[in-house]
Amino acid sequence: MDIQTARQGKAVIVKPRGRMDAATAPLFEQACDNLVQAGEKAVVMDLSALEYISSAGLRTILSVGKKIKSASGKLALCSLAGMVKEVFDISGFTTMFVVTDSAEQAVNKVV
Repeated sequence: MDIQTARQGKAVIVKPRGRMDAATAPLFEQACDNLVQAGEKAVVMDLSALEYISSAGLRTILSVGKKIKSASGKLALCSLAGMVKEVFDISGFTTMFVVTDSAEQAVNKVV
């Protein structure tokens, strides 16, 4: 998995590419933990390039969400598609997080 980050105004956008499973989820969690520790309060996860997510990936997103919230930050997810969207819908994660169609919409939700 490749993880890209970009700044858009006051928000940081984290974009994982590839598969988020038991082997790669810890890398994603560490990248997000680094952002929280650096003081980022507005985080967007752009999941448009995520091809697959396992239960380990879901746990990681839940964990990161809790860490951001406990640091008085906000998290929004965007651009879920295909199997990833289906997994989020079935697991109920789309009701637990702010989910938008685009990164621009997500940035507006967190800043």
